Amino acid sequence: MAYKITEDCINCGACEPECPNQAISPGDERYEINPDKCTECVGFFDEPQCAAVCPSGACVPDPDHRERREELEAKARRLKGN
Repeated sequence: MAYKITEDCINCGACEPECPNQAISPGDERYEINPDKCTECVGFFDEPQCAAVCPSGACVPDPDHRERREELEAKARRLKGN
């Protein structure tokens, strides 16, 4: 499933440069994750990098965007251009 950024976001920006898919961008109130680009870092890293660097714990799995690992792998390949 894609990740999302909750209201706990402190707008520090630590997550944005860590995303290999450029799925994170500044929003009106907090940073946002585009679920169409989020692969939970599957195909890039062993764990979601946004969650790993977030000092406030605001990067969490989004239950509204559930995907199986195979789907995340396919999305990562598509985003990489493979």
